[in-house]
Amino acid sequence: MQTTFVMVKPDGVQRGLVGEIIARFERKGLRLVGLRQLTPSKELAATHYEVHNQRPFYPGLIEFITSGPVVAMAWRGVDAISVARNLIGPTDGREAAPGTIRGDFAMDIGHNIIHGSDGEDTASFELGLWFPEGETDWTNHSETWVYE
Repeated sequence: MQTTFVMVKPDGVQRGLVGEIIARFERKGLRLVGLRQLTPSKELAATHYEVHNQRPFYPGLIEFITSGPVVAMAWRGVDAISVARNLIGPTDGREAAPGTIRGDFAMDIGHNIIHGSDGEDTASFELGLWFPEGETDWTNHSETWVYE
């Protein structure tokens, strides 16, 4: 099993898409093991997006991500990182295929509804950053109907 970090960004929260997004991940067979809603501080946002701090879009990105509440989530399942990335779709909503979250709801590269970790190291870093108290875990017997 693998755990990944997914965040519904302020535009997704403001547009009322949190329930739809959670439902898509659950229907796919991933298990929600951590969830919190918060308005990120500038410090948290800067740490999360530190890899982009020299890029021209960085100041706007920090302003956007701290502009309102986000929903931070930890999802677990077999190949959870790649499964989540496929559900999310490419960064630019105009290029994302219909059926993906961004393909169905995003029209912009900046306001693109959702973030998902792009690899194991990134997922580990982001999960530790957004869930410093650790993940919530519980026994879910429905997994026997999802995985052989």
